[in-house]
Amino acid sequence: MTSHTTGTREEWLTARLRLLEQEKEHTRRNDELAKLRQELPWVRIDKEYRFDTDDGKASLPDLFRGRSQLLVYHFMFGPDYTAGCPSCSMIADGFNGFAIHLANHDVMLWAVSRAPLAKLQAYKRRMGWTFPWASSFGSDFNSDFSVAFTEQQQRAGIEYNYQREGQAMEQDPIVDEFAAFCGTDAQTFVRDRPGMSAFALEDGVVYHTYSAYARGLDGLWGMYQWIDRAPKGRNETGGIWWRRHDEYKS
Repeated sequence: MTSHTTGTREEWLTARLRLLEQEKEHTRRNDELAKLRQELPWVRIDKEYRFDTDDGKASLPDLFRGRSQLLVYHFMFGPDYTAGCPSCSMIADGFNGFAIHLANHDVMLWAVSRAPLAKLQAYKRRMGWTFPWASSFGSDFNSDFSVAFTEQQQRAGIEYNYQREGQAMEQDPIVDEFAAFCGTDAQTFVRDRPGMSAFALEDGVVYHTYSAYARGLDGLWGMYQWIDRAPKGRNETGGIWWRRHDEYKS
C-alpha cells in the first residue's frame, strides 16, 4: 500500500503545477539527450553479417529495406530457449504496433535474436506480432554488439552495459524465474542480454551510431510510461509481476 495524502482540489492544483515545472524540465532535458545521441560519431562497419529472415538470407544492409536508418532491438531469445524473454516480449508488444510508422518515416525496426529462425517464427505466431524478426544464429552480430556471451566470457566476467560484470547476475533468484519462463537454466539464460542498436546507411556503407542496454531501455517499455502515471506506480511486489500477454489468468 502506497502512502499518500488527501486534500482539496485547490491543494491538488498547487502541487500539480509545481510538478508540471519539473515535468517540463525533464522534457527539455530529454530533448537535449536526443540531440546528444544524434551527435555521437558514426563507426563504419566493414564486417559482413548474415541473418535468416522470412524472406531468406539477408545482410545487414538488406535489413534497411530501402531506408537510411535501422533500429535493432536485441531480443533475448537464445538458441537453447524454448520461448522469448518475458521482458523483451512486453517491450515487443509495444513496438509491434508502431513499427509501421517508423518504416514510413525512413526508419526500419527489426528484432534480432540468436535462436534459429523456426523458433522465432513459431513464437511470433503465438504472440500475434507482425514486426520483422531476424535470426543471427551462427553469426557474431550479437556478441559484437555486447548482447551475447560465451561460457568462457561468463566465467571471466562479462562486459555488459559498458562495464565489467561479475557473476552476481546469474546468482540472483529472479534470474532463475526468468530462466524457467524461457525453459532454460540461469547460466544459459544470462548469456543473452537485451539491448538496442541504431545504424545508418550512407553511400552504401553501414555505420553504427548508438546502443543502449539494461535500464537504458526503460524508455522503450511502452507499458512503463503508462504505469508510472498510475496512482500506485509500478507497485512492484517482488518476483516477476508481469507475464507474456497470453499468460495472464484473466
